Amino acid sequence: MQECALSQLFTRKSIDKLIAESEDPERRLRKTLGPISLIALGIGAVVGSGIFTVIGTAISGQQFSTSSVLNTPLLDFLVRHHAMAGRPGAGPALAFSLVLVAIVCGFTGLCYAELASMIPIAGSAYTYTYATLGELIAWINGWSLILEYAFSNMAVSVGFAGHMVDLMDWFGIHPPLKWISPAYLPSGLQDFSGHVLYQPGWHFGFNIPAFIVVMVITMVLVHGIRESARTNNIMVLLKIGAILVFILAGAQFIHPSYYHPFAPNGWSGILTGGSIIFFTYIGFDSVSTAAEECKNPQRDLPIGIIATLIVCTLLYLGVATVLVGLRHWNTMADDAAPVVNTLRHLSQQSGGHLLRYIHLAVLVGAILGMVSSILVFQIGQARVWFAMSRDRLLPTIFSRVHPRYRTPAVSTWVAGIVVAIPAGLLDIGTVADLSNIGTLFAFVLVSAGVLILRYQDPHRHRSFRVPFGPVFPVLSIVFCVLLMMGLEVMTWVRFFAWLAIGLVIYFFYSRKRSEFYAGK
Repeated sequence: MQECALSQLFTRKSIDKLIAESEDPERRLRKTLGPISLIALGIGAVVGSGIFTVIGTAISGQQFSTSSVLNTPLLDFLVRHHAMAGRPGAGPALAFSLVLVAIVCGFTGLCYAELASMIPIAGSAYTYTYATLGELIAWINGWSLILEYAFSNMAVSVGFAGHMVDLMDWFGIHPPLKWISPAYLPSGLQDFSGHVLYQPGWHFGFNIPAFIVVMVITMVLVHGIRESARTNNIMVLLKIGAILVFILAGAQFIHPSYYHPFAPNGWSGILTGGSIIFFTYIGFDSVSTAAEECKNPQRDLPIGIIATLIVCTLLYLGVATVLVGLRHWNTMADDAAPVVNTLRHLSQQSGGHLLRYIHLAVLVGAILGMVSSILVFQIGQARVWFAMSRDRLLPTIFSRVHPRYRTPAVSTWVAGIVVAIPAGLLDIGTVADLSNIGTLFAFVLVSAGVLILRYQDPHRHRSFRVPFGPVFPVLSIVFCVLLMMGLEVMTWVRFFAWLAIGLVIYFFYSRKRSEFYAGK
């Protein structure tokens, strides 16, 4: 009996069975997405999630009042054996961090493309792991994906709130600060001139705009992915336009002196800068979570994933290069809206009306961009819940499909509530750190899955293959682990605590409901 229980933990679900179950009329999702919509979904997630929000904390880092092992990046602690007072920023060298991240994501994106074209099922990395590494590892991956998507959207929601405050300020509306700020601010809160608005720690308040945007988008998603995808396509075009306007307008006001020193915190800052901004590239994971709703997934998924990576990397490099030339690198630590706040400050200094309206245009584009990011991330999160429920590892209520809209309505509502409430309480740096470690962990397992599936099922048709044999998947694993080590020790502690909670749920609930449970 003990051997049977142990074998269940590593029992793999066949790809043919996964595909067959996805065709169940009661739990089948509507196939409406083509390559353009997939690319827009990917860009919608990647661009809005980081280019307007966490890029500031990646450049400036995050500083605490005292040194602590928990606040020290893991690699720094292992190499230097001393505590730090927070995560060092990349400074102007964030451009180099982005190149590093793009290379890593290129390796991982190719792995995603191979698996997604073979296993066009909702659930993304969770589903791929179930088919390659077995039930226990699939559960761990799915549980980490829930963390990844939830905290990604919390980070973007906090960024959205920061931009909405800026928009209200543009029109002369100034709501009480306690209702537009997170309740927890580890580094405090300062205005652009350095004036302290809140001391570090907890304060009485709630970020109402962050809460509201998640709940409104949740209602939209319940009504259907096709309508959501069409809306997203429009928002993606607008935010790309806003990014190009910022790059062209800002390039005229660059201060070359701000580029020196180029890497103020050396390789440590470059690595941690890449680590903190990495979660934004979850966009191509979001593309693969929508695989079951693709018209032709074998052809369209690789196109959507690779095109997303190329377009977004170019946009990020442009924004990062201009932003650090407009504003000193160490002034953006707790700024959830660094791009538009920089433009606002620039327009106030120059006094020109043109810059004021450029600021407004970029601000509106950024807001729409973050709305599209939240929309895509909520699509991804709900479908992970949906896939795990369909495999009976979560309660079956999460795999119920709305009888009219054919969307996973219950999963969508739960995912919305899980994100909206913490988004009103936490700051952008804390939630981004947790999202990053979940993203990188999932990427490691996906890359390992490519290697394992080529060994287990070498003759299965692959409409797309990662080139150069095992080289790229292995490099993906190595670099993802390296970036994970650029995150703070506290982030690792929280991640392992989350996994521990997940394992308790699995062994006392999910394992006994699995179709492979030996005790039935």
